[in-house]
Amino acid sequence: MLNWSEISTVLLDMDGTILDLHFDNQFWLVHLPKRYSEYANISFEQAQEKLHSHYERVAGTIAWYCLDYWQEQTQLPITTLKREIQHLIRLRKDAVAFLEALRESGREVVLVTNAHPDSLSLKIERTQLDQYFDRLYSTHEFGATKESQLLWQRLQQKHPFSLDNTLFVDDSLPVLNSAKKYGIKHLLAIANPDSQQEERTITEYQAITDYGILLEDIRNTPVGK
Repeated sequence: MLNWSEISTVLLDMDGTILDLHFDNQFWLVHLPKRYSEYANISFEQAQEKLHSHYERVAGTIAWYCLDYWQEQTQLPITTLKREIQHLIRLRKDAVAFLEALRESGREVVLVTNAHPDSLSLKIERTQLDQYFDRLYSTHEFGATKESQLLWQRLQQKHPFSLDNTLFVDDSLPVLNSAKKYGIKHLLAIANPDSQQEERTITEYQAITDYGILLEDIRNTPVGK
């Protein structure tokens, strides 16, 4: 499925790729509209419609992923509200074995997330996911999202990686399209980012629903062999 003999660096998304996306979907689509409806004294449906419209306007930009931006826009303590449903933050069931296999194989494992640093910190606190990575990057420190070519340029300047020897895994097709445009050779999509939703049909990229199918190849294919 993937030519692991060529892959020495693995860049991984976080939400939906390593963590179950259910928490994020529940927060942005249900919990925040609920709290906003209470604050603004409007119906839940009105709050949903207003927020969803705003989400669409800034999708793919730093603002969309910025907790400070949403705190300013809603006048609500976003990180505090996230903690109200933090019990939903969890690793994908297949993630730990995959991450351990990557580390044991000697490959470099790097997290590259669009999540705001405060969100990343909360998720590390809840899951200890940082123990599986060589480096963790929030795209906020680069001032650009993974949807932008500028992010990849700035990331490679700070953390050099070979385009031909890097695998990038994400659940977002726009992000994968951006990585492909930049020239990353090995790309993999996650078809089931939210454990509470049906898996998606993805034809543009190789896609999986369970990292388990990759473990044997990872373990049996040394880097550069």
